[in-house]
Amino acid sequence: MSSQPASWSWTGSALLTDLDGVLVDSRSVVETAWRWWAERVGVDPAALLPVSHGVRAVDTIVRFAPHLDVDVEEAALVAVELELAEQLGPVPGTDALIAAVPRERWAVVTSGSRRLATARLEQVGLPRPEVLVAAEDVAAGKPDPEGYLAAAAALGVAAGDCLVVEDAPAGVAAAGAAGCTVVALTTTHAPGQLQAADLIVADPRAILLQVGDGKLLATHEPALTVTVD
Repeated sequence: MSSQPASWSWTGSALLTDLDGVLVDSRSVVETAWRWWAERVGVDPAALLPVSHGVRAVDTIVRFAPHLDVDVEEAALVAVELELAEQLGPVPGTDALIAAVPRERWAVVTSGSRRLATARLEQVGLPRPEVLVAAEDVAAGKPDPEGYLAAAAALGVAAGDCLVVEDAPAGVAAAGAAGCTVVALTTTHAPGQLQAADLIVADPRAILLQVGDGKLLATHEPALTVTVD
């Protein structure tokens, strides 16, 4: 792993991305909502916020307030996040990255709910992928690899032929455990917290994506080439 390589390249079949911190700049919204929730239920925000990114809300709620009704608390949290939607924006460079990927070779794996993910993509003007693995679609959330394995299977490719773009330690761990190659963005966490990734870059503008011909795509052979300079 290197955070500033002279050059780095990868060739494979599909691109899998997280949503928050990779496609959508939602850090402020997420932290505002979690701070509100923590204060509402008597949890120290300073203890919760550093570990709230990249994992399912239900898992964080159970971790910090196991005595509460997780469904009720999640609904309250989502309501606050939806109210703050106007503060969302796209992560710089993500539009160009996604535009270069054939829809049959791109999937989103998010720890957020499908409702929240869909609303955020719409808010920032990004397309909804044909394959979206959300919090409710898996039995175990990140850092468990289930979501990334499910996304690769839905695209009809091996996880080892997928490049994952993540921004949180839990997501990097999940993608690595699935056997994917992982590029981590420092949009949410410092490089020192992302050392398990194969490569660390600032944002999607550092990733140059080239797509192979239709024959390769049709036969599920490696067709995506990513270069980082």
